[in-house]
Amino acid sequence: LEYDLMRSPPGQPFFGEVFPQVNCGEDDPRACFAREVFLEEFFLRSDTNMVTLSALPIAPKGSPLSQAIMEETRHTAELVCGWESVLLHAQALPNYGSLGANLDEMEANADRYPIKAWKVFTHFPDAFGDPGNAWRLDDRDPGLPQVGHAFIQKARDLGVKIICAHKGFGAGSPHATPDDVPRAARDFPDVSFIVYHAGFERTGPPEGPYTARTVNQGVNRLITAMRREGVGPSQNVYAELGSVWWTIMRDPTQSAHVLGKLLKYVGEDNVLWGTDCIFYGSPQDQIQTFRVFQISRELQERHGYPALTRELKAKILGLNGARVYGVEPRTDDCKFTRRELERIRRMIEGRHATHGPRTETEVNALRAAHQGWPG
Repeated sequence: LEYDLMRSPPGQPFFGEVFPQVNCGEDDPRACFAREVFLEEFFLRSDTNMVTLSALPIAPKGSPLSQAIMEETRHTAELVCGWESVLLHAQALPNYGSLGANLDEMEANADRYPIKAWKVFTHFPDAFGDPGNAWRLDDRDPGLPQVGHAFIQKARDLGVKIICAHKGFGAGSPHATPDDVPRAARDFPDVSFIVYHAGFERTGPPEGPYTARTVNQGVNRLITAMRREGVGPSQNVYAELGSVWWTIMRDPTQSAHVLGKLLKYVGEDNVLWGTDCIFYGSPQDQIQTFRVFQISRELQERHGYPALTRELKAKILGLNGARVYGVEPRTDDCKFTRRELERIRRMIEGRHATHGPRTETEVNALRAAHQGWPG
C-alpha cells in the first residue's frame, strides 16, 4: 500500500489498523504494508513462489493500492526473482459512477498492464457508507443497477476471462452473497468465476454439514446457488480460501466441514488456495497448518468428504490456481537450496510469528473493529 495515501480523518484509524499486520514491529504501522514488506513476508518468510495481487474495496481515486503500485510490485518481484511471480488483478466497479466510464477504465487497464483477472465487490459501496448502491453479476434484481452482464461481456471482449468476486465477509451488507455467481457462470460458460472467501461469514454460526436447515448459511449459500442453477463440481465456479482458512484453522471440526463441502460440491479441481496476507503477516503458519490437516475418517464416511491426500493438497496449494491462470508449473531446480533460504531467513529480523494482539487492550481494540469477533 502506498504509505502517504493511508490517511484517515483525525481520530480515526487508517485502513490497515484493524489487521494483525500492524504489529509487524515498525515504528509507524503504515510501513508494515509497504511493497518491500509484502515481498519479504511472502517470498522469504513463507514457502510461496507465486501470488496474485488483488484489489481493495476502495474507489480508485486516492486508493493506497492503485493499479500503478500493483504493477511496480509485480515488476520489482520479477527483477528479484528472475521470473513472473506476481499476477495482477484489476479493480472493476461497474455500478460506481458511469457504466461507460468504468468499461473504458477496464480497457485502459487491460491495455496498459498485464492483467490476469478482474476483482469485483458487488457490495461496494453499499457496505462502505452508501447504502443500497450495489449490484449483481447476474442482473437478477431489477431494483439494482443492471451492470453485471455488461461488465462480464467487456471482460470477455478484452480477453481477460477470469472474474474474482468478493463473497462473504460482507460487513453487514446482504449484497456480498454468492447467490449471483452460479447463474452468471451458467450464462457465460467460457468465463471462470472465482468466489473469493467462498461465501464464508465470521458472524454466522459455525460451519457444519450441508443440510436442509443450513442451505442459506455461510459457504452453503454458494452450494445452494450452484445446485439451483445446475452448475456442478469442477465446472467454471471456483472457491477461494483467503481469510477463510486463517479464520477456521483454529477449529478442526469447522475446518473439516468447510473444506469437505467445498471439495465435494465445488470440486477437487476448483478449490483455490488463498491467505489474504499480508493483512495477517506471513502466510507460513497457514501453509504449515494446512499441510498437516486431515479430515477425520468419521466425517468422510458420514458426509462423503474426500480424504486430504498429498496429491489433493498439492492441487489446493497451487496446481488448481496455476491451471486457472494458465501457468505451467516449473519443475526445474531453483538456483538456491533450501539450506540457503533458511540462512537468509535467519539473517532477517523476526521469525515465523503470527502477527496479532498481545495485550488485553489490543485484543479489545481488534474485537471492536470486527464487531465482536473473535469471541
